[in-house]
This record gives sequence, structure tokens and C-alpha cells, in this order.
Amino acid sequence: MRLATWNVNSIRTRADRVAAWLQRSDVDVLALQETKCRDDQFPGSRFTDLGYRVAHVGHSQWNGVAILSRVGLEDVETGFPGQPAWGTSDPAAEARALGATCGGVRVWSLYVPNGRTLTDPHYGYKLRWLEALRTAADGWLAADAGAQVALVGDWNIAPQDDDVWDVRLFAHSTHVSEPERAAFRAIVDAGYADVVRPHAPGPGVYTYWDYTQLRFPRREGMRIDFVLGSPALAGRVTNALIDREERKGKGASDHAPVIVELAD
Repeated sequence: MRLATWNVNSIRTRADRVAAWLQRSDVDVLALQETKCRDDQFPGSRFTDLGYRVAHVGHSQWNGVAILSRVGLEDVETGFPGQPAWGTSDPAAEARALGATCGGVRVWSLYVPNGRTLTDPHYGYKLRWLEALRTAADGWLAADAGAQVALVGDWNIAPQDDDVWDVRLFAHSTHVSEPERAAFRAIVDAGYADVVRPHAPGPGVYTYWDYTQLRFPRREGMRIDFVLGSPALAGRVTNALIDREERKGKGASDHAPVIVELAD
């Protein structure tokens, strides 16, 4: 089974590119973030025509998450238990978390809040969101230690210095602050391993490159997209890679797909 995650940065803009990539990559399950569309605008037929079932939640030109699967798509759940809200009483309104069971794996497509700046209220919201995710994820393993759970997506955190092309430039910015990194470590400590890093070690290995200042050709990026697996899932991982080639060319997302291969 091949499981992937990709912040696609507008699915309507990149539907052709995503469909072509799915055909080349032979991926069974793809979690998407930043689809930037309402459910009725999502180009689902592009993927159902390829044999994928589709689940999506999105309400506007912001955020939006989806899961495409050709190995089953069951028990679809919008938002995880305890997920906090921003600017509304309904956490689902931000469309940041979508869960589904695909081929026996509970996949969560996650788009973690950005945080904006260290002094912005959105930064506190980001930390609360991550703590709520840790609590929920801890509960899933407490209920079933053998559960196969994949927490995948754009975490908007670079957990190690090697995950940023020049960490000094981010000294007073989000993504690398100690509270954010501690929140990420807390989820790892709850039992969810970063299953990609052992197969794609840094430094210089990134998943995101800003569109400006020639960041991509200059290899000035960040690793902020991750697959965190429960113990039962991590034990099945045989390989993982970041498809940097998909960041190239006209119309590319500013993120690259991250792929994990699982043994049967």
C-alpha cells in the first residue's frame, strides 16, 4: 500500500496535475490539504474516473482537506474530538481535519494552523489545536494499542534545525519556535513516529519552497509536511520519499508530495 500527503495549494488549479501524478505514482491513498474550495466545487470526478473514492471538506477559498482512496473509504469523520475553533463555534468551519479508514489504516488529513506571528492570537490557537490533536491521538492508542493510524499533512512546523534551509532567518518567526516544536514532539512522544525521516534524512531535504526569491532552484526550503504513524503502522513502513520533482514546472504547488510505502 502506498500512502501520500500533498498540500496542493488549490485543487481546482491543479486537478490535471494531481490526476497525472496519481497515474504515475501508483498511490493508493492521497491526503490533500489547502484544496481552497467548497465541497460542490471539488473536481471529484477527475479522481473517481481513476478509481478513487473521494471525501472532502471545504467551505471557501481557504483551507480545505480531502482524502482520495482506491482501497476503501469508510467512517469518514470531519474534525477530531476536541478540535478547537477559530472565529466560530464550529471547528469544522475551518476545514482543517478529515479522517477516514482506508485499507485498514485510519488516515487523518491535517492542515495545522499557520500561527502567523509569535504575537498573533492565531499562534495561541495553533498551539491549542496541536494539544487537542495530541489528546485525541493519545486516546486512539489508549483505546487500541494496535490501531493503525496515520497523521499526515501540512504541519506548519519545522521540528528540527535541519528542516529549515537557514534557521537563523526564522529566529523570531513561527514554524521553528520552541512551543511549536514541543507540541510536535508531544505527538511523537504519544506514540506517533515520523516514518519518513529515516528514509529521507536531512539536512537539505525539504517539502516546501516559497514561490518568491527563487527559493526552489536555490534549494532554500523547509520540511513541514509529515507522516506520523502509530506503532502498528510504523512497523509496516518499508520506504518513504519526498517527490521533489513534482515541485518543478509551470503550475506546481509550493509543496511536494510525501509518499510512504507499507508492507502488506
